[in-house]
Amino acid sequence: MDEKTPWQALRAHTAARIALGRRGVSVPTRAQLAFQLAHAQARDAVHLALDGEALASALAAQGQDCVRLHSAAATRADYLQRPDLGRRLDDASRARLDGGAKGVDLALVAADGLSALAIQRHAAPFLAALRARLAPEAWTLSPLHIVAQGRVAIGDEIGELLKARAVLVLIGERPGLSSPDSLGLYLTWAPKIGLLDERRNCISNVRPEGLAYAQAAYRLHYLLSQAFTRQLSGVELKDETVEEGSVAVGRNFLLAK
Repeated sequence: MDEKTPWQALRAHTAARIALGRRGVSVPTRAQLAFQLAHAQARDAVHLALDGEALASALAAQGQDCVRLHSAAATRADYLQRPDLGRRLDDASRARLDGGAKGVDLALVAADGLSALAIQRHAAPFLAALRARLAPEAWTLSPLHIVAQGRVAIGDEIGELLKARAVLVLIGERPGLSSPDSLGLYLTWAPKIGLLDERRNCISNVRPEGLAYAQAAYRLHYLLSQAFTRQLSGVELKDETVEEGSVAVGRNFLLAK
């Protein structure tokens, strides 16, 4: 039996690998096997293909229209070896958007990124939480554009083609050894091809074990409201949210655009 230490009481509060115990100069077999399993889950998350049809069906049940697109990275190997291809649409997808609705307030994009598992699990419940925040008469939203083999910057091209005032990209983040399904949210004002990451706001680790859907939607709604008021995003726009329900003088943004 492992020797009891004060560190073990902290294990109930974190997924970090602490207080694992030891066997001689090594960690116990159970801890080593758990590490190998987590490592395998992280690797699998990178290579797992996005089931866009299943995701679109789940979102359709919520009344969310979807458009299926693909990046210029034809295969997963291309995506991993050529990041530039994951930032642009393929010709067929670009042609499809050329004839779509224009001038929306917010273009919605879901890209598999480095963890399709994150999109598969969390896109639908997060969008439900976000829609509950948005006054429908105040916002015009695009359908959700589900992009296979996509990176964050592909939202810039989609937003530019749709002439959207802003774009929100939901994407699977790089898997960690305790979080193979972490969802990231990237907000960009006035999207266009060629923007740098300094122009984006990011909310990361959206999942039940990390930042809850409702709290992520609360923070994103604040950033959206401020972006539309100040007409900017990125390093000049800070998340100044307080705990929901607290008095926040000058931050009455819950119904504002």
